[in-house]
Amino acid sequence: MRIILFTGKGGTGKTTCAAATAYQAAQEGKKTLIISTDPAHSLSDALDIKLGAEPTKIAPNLYAQELDVYYSMRKYWGNIRNLMLQVFKWQGVDSILAEELSAIPGMEEGSAFLWIEKYYTEKAYDVIIIDSAPTGETLTFLSLPQVTKWWTTKAFPFQKTALKFVGGAVNLTTGIPLDKGFDELENLFDKLERVQKIFSKPDICSIRIICNPEKMVIQEAKRAYTYLQLYGYNIDAVIVNRLLPQEEQGSFFAHYLKSQKAYLEEIEDIFAPLPILKVPHLGEEVFGQKLLAKISQAIYKDRNATDVFYRESPFEIEQITGGYRVRLRLPFLEKDQIKITQFGDELVIDIQNKRRNLFLPKFFSFYQIKNYEYSEPWLRVNFVKKAV
Repeated sequence: MRIILFTGKGGTGKTTCAAATAYQAAQEGKKTLIISTDPAHSLSDALDIKLGAEPTKIAPNLYAQELDVYYSMRKYWGNIRNLMLQVFKWQGVDSILAEELSAIPGMEEGSAFLWIEKYYTEKAYDVIIIDSAPTGETLTFLSLPQVTKWWTTKAFPFQKTALKFVGGAVNLTTGIPLDKGFDELENLFDKLERVQKIFSKPDICSIRIICNPEKMVIQEAKRAYTYLQLYGYNIDAVIVNRLLPQEEQGSFFAHYLKSQKAYLEEIEDIFAPLPILKVPHLGEEVFGQKLLAKISQAIYKDRNATDVFYRESPFEIEQITGGYRVRLRLPFLEKDQIKITQFGDELVIDIQNKRRNLFLPKFFSFYQIKNYEYSEPWLRVNFVKKAV
């Protein structure tokens, strides 16, 4: 199975490019699902067909689904939320606070992960195209398994044995089998982590960043690229959308075309060696399969839409004299933007307002950070053995 996720600043044409890619994949004979995780739900408009919370067949080999958050939360999270609500109340937590705490961070994004895990396990499709929410929400979505792992460890630190010990008492008052509920909770988070591992395999999952030749859009694309590398995901292309033809030089758009040319050169420079795929502005609103076919042809030309266009490992561990070195590819940073701490086998990397809790192999508990260095685009963290 191939999974291709499209992200970018809102308004760049992300949904159009995702839908065009899904159309092209279906034309190539692959059973394809495009799923929208964007609450704005513009996928129905792009395809010019009404979609629902379950996959709808819209053409040969092509299915589409718009994520219904409430439907998905009832499907995947309802029992778990009720369980956690009762546990917090049983612990004496105020009812209003218990309601707040029992809403696991990322429930909405998590339901999308669980749909994907279901389709991947069932081998239901050859290709899944994800039309994600704008960049910030996409980063929340992709970092969800780590966030929930941390959240349940800190906020719900029960062991199974402890739960079984108190389970009877809780059952008398709530009717909920607490130990079984905890098993269900663990199972859900195992699924989330399993999907994240799938997403981290470049032969399976690629992320494509959509941008326009505009300053603010390029800045957000750079941040997205850095943070996606931080979480270990493979970006295989940048798609520059809505390019106006240069022959309009003498027109009303002359100044815009001049800046477009400069920004396009900047994109090609900063994102090299990634493939830069260019899409001209069609001069009309894009919706329906006929116009999507034009967009897909412009993006991919003679390429297969589902090929992996570029792969590079953003995370490596290597042995060095007296210890180990962890290498992370994190472009577009200054050293003073980075803060690194260690807790046992957990490496915490803070970059401005983003944090990644990187779980290293268990043996790193016997090692400690010696120093770290940053030479764009690589962050290198050196570990030495702890003194006995």
